[in-house]
Amino acid sequence: MAIETLPEFTRPARRRWNSISADIRQRLLANVWCGNCRHEVTITNFTGAIRDDNLLLVGKCAECKGDVARVIEG
Repeated sequence: MAIETLPEFTRPARRRWNSISADIRQRLLANVWCGNCRHEVTITNFTGAIRDDNLLLVGKCAECKGDVARVIEG
């Protein structure tokens, strides 16, 4: 059984992420566009940082393992 690790976030990104309710966080993670799969996917193995006052999640597509990102506007 694999042990899931917590995503790495910068301190400001962690504060922003934690300010979002758990149910909304789950919806955001499951609603990421993959340019390779050409449909919505779930992001995995992601990191978080604040860029231009937006929360940027960068990770991998759960289906094809390609690079994906999600911007959550500030």
